[in-house]
Amino acid sequence: MGLIKKIKKKWWLRSHTAEDYARRIGVNAGDDFHIYGNVVWSTEPWIITVGNHVHITDGVRFETHDGGTLLFRREIPDLEVTRPIVLGDNVYVGNCAIIMGGVTVGDNVVIGAGAVVTRDIPSNSVCVGVPARVIETLDEYLEKLKSRSLHLGHLTWEEKDLALKEYYGYTGASRGIYEFR
Repeated sequence: MGLIKKIKKKWWLRSHTAEDYARRIGVNAGDDFHIYGNVVWSTEPWIITVGNHVHITDGVRFETHDGGTLLFRREIPDLEVTRPIVLGDNVYVGNCAIIMGGVTVGDNVVIGAGAVVTRDIPSNSVCVGVPARVIETLDEYLEKLKSRSLHLGHLTWEEKDLALKEYYGYTGASRGIYEFR
């Protein structure tokens, strides 16, 4: 990539959101779509569809193709395995999860941090692991969350920080962590 292209790309990324970038490279994203951190969209982002009210966290990778085909291209020059990825509505994808090509994730799904999703995930479920597997329904997950809740989700980041310090008895400083939001 030439210097001018690098400068233009850097400027564009600084003046737009990660969600704007995803749409610009071809990701088919719905409304109320949020990215927290760096996401890798594979080499064919235009065959990735993301529904409404989707949260994708840092380190998530979408892999639409099987690069192992390169080992066999001398014998089979046209060998190619590339498949779309679809995320439904109301989906949360945890840090460093990997979603493989050909996967459809239903509506109302939580994908745990570090999960490697190699097959379809049904609606209303929570999946974790390598390879990812469904461990509970979304309703079961919600009940567990409600029983563990500190009831601080409505607070601003700063207010939540102070409340957590008080709740857990911590006195350390958190100066500077809110400057980058």
